[in-house]
Amino acid sequence: MASNPPADLILAPLTGKGYPLRAWLVQYHLLLAVLDPFTGESSWILPTATRVLETFDEADCRVGIVLTGATADEARTFLGPIADRLLVFPDTDRSIVKAFAFERLPALVHVDNDGNVANATEGWNPAAWQVVTDELARVMSWSGPVLPAVKDPSPFVGTPALR
Repeated sequence: MASNPPADLILAPLTGKGYPLRAWLVQYHLLLAVLDPFTGESSWILPTATRVLETFDEADCRVGIVLTGATADEARTFLGPIADRLLVFPDTDRSIVKAFAFERLPALVHVDNDGNVANATEGWNPAAWQVVTDELARVMSWSGPVLPAVKDPSPFVGTPALR
């Protein structure tokens, strides 16, 4: 299961300068969907992950997608127009995935202002993602998504994070 990453972990978005995790958390919590763009499973869950993130986009939290093993160009290719709507963190060397100690992808993680993993889940289990989003919605005084939605994929265990 996910562990607290180091505060000096650099998160570098597709556009702009990279900053240590602690800088991303100065005012806002962080909600990240972590995907491996080189697996079919990640393409299955991408619409769901995008919907979840966009639900919280205007709450007092930052939302983004981490794409493991991907360069900036590969991230843009995989995400298409989503890359223009959300923060995207290419994780070419999988340092982000390693820092959180994820074992399976996709993953959904909520990091609080102190840099602690408030809640996380690995694989696509709608009930587990619902727990993460319900708790974040409670903390943010926000309305979270309902999972699963009609077009969401069937549950799956995910793929190894460090392949």
